[in-house]
Amino acid sequence: MSVLSFLKDVGEKLFGADEAKAATADELKKELDKHNLSADGLDIKVDGDKVTVSGQAQTTEEAEKISLALGNTLGVSSVDNQLQVAQPAAEANMYTVKKGDTLWKIAEEQYGKGQGAKYTQIFEANKPMLSDPDKIYPGQVLRIPALT
Repeated sequence: MSVLSFLKDVGEKLFGADEAKAATADELKKELDKHNLSADGLDIKVDGDKVTVSGQAQTTEEAEKISLALGNTLGVSSVDNQLQVAQPAAEANMYTVKKGDTLWKIAEEQYGKGQGAKYTQIFEANKPMLSDPDKIYPGQVLRIPALT
């Protein structure tokens, strides 16, 4: 897949993480479990603020969500996604939330003027990491799927 960049001073605070370094691989696996993303068979390596994940994912969407769940944690500046995908599909675009953004505003920017109501597709594409469409924060990276 690819290497995704994150702001390492924002995100979910996990045990053992700080702005200088990511949490341990075990703590990151717990984060995946929290989001109902299976860490079974995944190899997660942490080198300071960089995380590498390899193994098998069922779909491209699952592989992207794994990267985002790992990267949207305090102390992670990049995730090298080396996951093999059993059912490949087109990759989603990634978007870093800016101050003042809403999912509606992001949908208008990404899909075009008058497409703000499509924010629900962005919300659904980022579940279970997003529990509410109003709970996004600057520096968070989101999946922006193609319009269906």
